[in-house]
Amino acid sequence: MGVLSSCLSFSQTPHTLLWQITGKGLLKPSYLFGTMHVLCAEDARLSDSLRSAISQCEEVYFEIDLSDMTGMLGSMKYMRMNDSKKLSDLLSPKDYERVKTYFSQHSPMLPFGMLERFKPMLVSSLIEETSLGCKTTDGMELMIMKELHNKPVNGLETVEFQAGLFDSIPYEKQAKDLVNYIDSSEEYKKMTLELAEVYKRQDLDRIDSLSRKGDPGMNGYMDLLLYDRNRKWAGKLATLLPQKSLLIAVGAAHLPGENGVIDLLRKQGYTVKPIKN
Repeated sequence: MGVLSSCLSFSQTPHTLLWQITGKGLLKPSYLFGTMHVLCAEDARLSDSLRSAISQCEEVYFEIDLSDMTGMLGSMKYMRMNDSKKLSDLLSPKDYERVKTYFSQHSPMLPFGMLERFKPMLVSSLIEETSLGCKTTDGMELMIMKELHNKPVNGLETVEFQAGLFDSIPYEKQAKDLVNYIDSSEEYKKMTLELAEVYKRQDLDRIDSLSRKGDPGMNGYMDLLLYDRNRKWAGKLATLLPQKSLLIAVGAAHLPGENGVIDLLRKQGYTVKPIKN
């Protein structure tokens, strides 16, 4: 096993993002890894233990199938609000102008005319991504993709399902949260930077608390956005894990806590051990 045999002892959740799944008659171990979707490029690196896990697994599961370029390119239609709604339909003229002014000053990745049709919570997440303040960004998923060497890739969910989650949260509430995000952008920027720093320290407990506190609109919707998905994933993995050795790479906030994927797999009878990463 080499580096993968170096496990950590339990107290609080050990500081690691990589976990080994064994037991319940599995012929080969699988691995669970907590990702961060956007990091400064210099911080998006694969450890030796993660490279080893990638080399040993037979298939990789991300939240969505990142190898399906046709599906990814077609995902834009799921980002837009239903019924041709626009941000200007949801906000007072004054608040709408504040949002518009913010984007005119911050050079968004996409034209504002396109963004104002997006579900507002997705627009908030785009602002969060630019808060890291680095010249170039990368994601752990993309780093893993580069290391796969033609291994099959799959997704626990579809892009359509993920984007559809935001249809269950009133657009008006999302729009108000977006205005609040912009009004408190410096405070949220500090949270985003702290989250990136905590991710580098591999502190899952702190990632858990920051994720709940840091995302506008998350409070009251944790079941929808996090816990219900974790339960669905654990149910799907119960079918997949006996078939082959997997690397499951999902957002780190999905791993910790009693409703996290680690504990849900343990409740199914699997042994989930921390691996020094």
